[in-house]
Amino acid sequence: LKEYYVETATAVIFYGGVNLKINTEHLRDLSSRVGSIYQFIGELFFQPDMEAVLNARVGRNVDGIDLNLYDQSLKLLRQFQTNQQAT
Repeated sequence: LKEYYVETATAVIFYGGVNLKINTEHLRDLSSRVGSIYQFIGELFFQPDMEAVLNARVGRNVDGIDLNLYDQSLKLLRQFQTNQQAT
């Protein structure tokens, strides 16, 4: 978590050289700590200025996750999904 604004329930996460704005207004029990690692699930929308905003429905702290292993698992999942679509 790079930034969190309580007054607007908006978070900014940074990963892989990219910032993403997160609307957390629907998350009730999420305690936000700048510097921690979070995982969010929701709908991605684009504002008129083409800035992407994720309207989070689920959010959780995943401090301690092995990000290299997580990246590898995402890569394998994407390969599997591509193979399934091809068949």
